[in-house]
Amino acid sequence: MIFEQLTVGHMAVCCYLVADGDTGEAMVVDPGGDEDRILGLLEEKGVRLKYIVNTHGHPDHVCGNRRLKEATGAAIAMHREDAEFFVRKDVAEYFSMLGLEPSPPPDILLEDGGRIGPGRLVFEVIHTPGHTPGGICLYRAPDLLTGDTLFVGGVGRTDFPGGNARTLDHSIRTRLLVLPDDTRVWPGHGYGGSSSTIGGEKRSNPFITGGLF
Repeated sequence: MIFEQLTVGHMAVCCYLVADGDTGEAMVVDPGGDEDRILGLLEEKGVRLKYIVNTHGHPDHVCGNRRLKEATGAAIAMHREDAEFFVRKDVAEYFSMLGLEPSPPPDILLEDGGRIGPGRLVFEVIHTPGHTPGGICLYRAPDLLTGDTLFVGGVGRTDFPGGNARTLDHSIRTRLLVLPDDTRVWPGHGYGGSSSTIGGEKRSNPFITGGLF
């Protein structure tokens, strides 16, 4: 497996390139800018982009979707609830203040328990609402791409439209903390660090240990 973490865009999103080196198929998770850099990495690795997957619909995580899709023909995949939520007029107007391009309509609507991945690499879709209604994590042991659901030492904001603190807390405790302690956490921003483990977050993340919700 080819696995690369890149920090992209002016909002410092952790974007991931995952590829099956045998089949040459790749997926990019959360292309939040720096599309030329992402395209250059695809070329460097000699892989072709099949999927563009978004852990959620916030503009800082989807603003590279259109450019990558036009350049590669890859399919955009997003959870159904975010695909519906972020095209609402009131929601789109609110997030337009960020000045970032929204995503084109997704080609694939993801659901909890679904599977997606390049080549023979299969990731499970874990629906983790709270940061957004359709937030997801992607799990293929031992790796867990958590988007803005869970950071190293932190959790996603819940004060934007569609956020709910109690829902996020429930998602983290019932969907993520039940995974093996050695599960590697790859967050959507590197605020507290570029990676962690589920066990490490159980021991040291104040939002988990302190019950701040």
